[in-house]
Amino acid sequence: MGSEPIPAIEVVRRADVSREAASGATDGQIVYAIGDVHGCYELLVRLLAAIADDAKGVSRAGAGQRQPLLLFAGDYVDRGPQSDKVLSTLVWLARHSPFDLVLLKGNHEAMMLDFIERPFHAKGWLRVGGATTLASYGIALPEGEQAVADRCERIRDELMDRLPASHLDLLRALKTSATRGDYLFVHAGARPGLPLNRQDERDFLWIRDDFLENSQPFEKIIVHGHSWTSSTPVLAQHRIGIDTGAYRTGALTAVRLGTPTIEFLQARQVQPPA
Repeated sequence: MGSEPIPAIEVVRRADVSREAASGATDGQIVYAIGDVHGCYELLVRLLAAIADDAKGVSRAGAGQRQPLLLFAGDYVDRGPQSDKVLSTLVWLARHSPFDLVLLKGNHEAMMLDFIERPFHAKGWLRVGGATTLASYGIALPEGEQAVADRCERIRDELMDRLPASHLDLLRALKTSATRGDYLFVHAGARPGLPLNRQDERDFLWIRDDFLENSQPFEKIIVHGHSWTSSTPVLAQHRIGIDTGAYRTGALTAVRLGTPTIEFLQARQVQPPA
């Protein structure tokens, strides 16, 4: 893994989806919300550098009276090749970032934690990206579904031997939602027709079609990851979708809120993944 070439990455602003913010106060705090990382460490590093530069410019312009908030919408692990490095980066940020930091839980972190607690019952995680997370920690799965099923507990035990305690502590401390002013941040979305204070946390992690197909506003604008169709983020009246399929499209996206315009920053591979 260490000998793999680092992909060429560029940072771009998505002016095609930027627009005047009709509403969306953030209680005087600039917010940078990052979509699903999914093990794409190199993209994450470039995007964080771009956010740091952007925040300096915003500060010089006099916008925001508080320290900016850096918020992650979940799904740090699985599918991409370097989940271990992504979690190490989050641990470092939790200790050293000059920004306020909020880390939300995604459904993939929920599955990983479930596998740690109940390896046989949660072995489905291995088929939806968990195998690449294990590989990032140097763990290879046996060939064949039956062999995997027979060795689930051994696989979990090997993961626990190799998983740094700081990574596990971080995973267990993840939040399911956060609020800033007129915005609610969750991983997946919210259940239409229910007040936000009565939502099921499972919907915050897993909901898809019922939320995406809803056209009615909630009490707050929902900023979410979890669902993507292309490398272009979604900006609608009632939701902002910031998952752009980084592991497949090569584009990792952040949205900046709390300034006169909503703007998107992307770190993307010059040559997208095959």
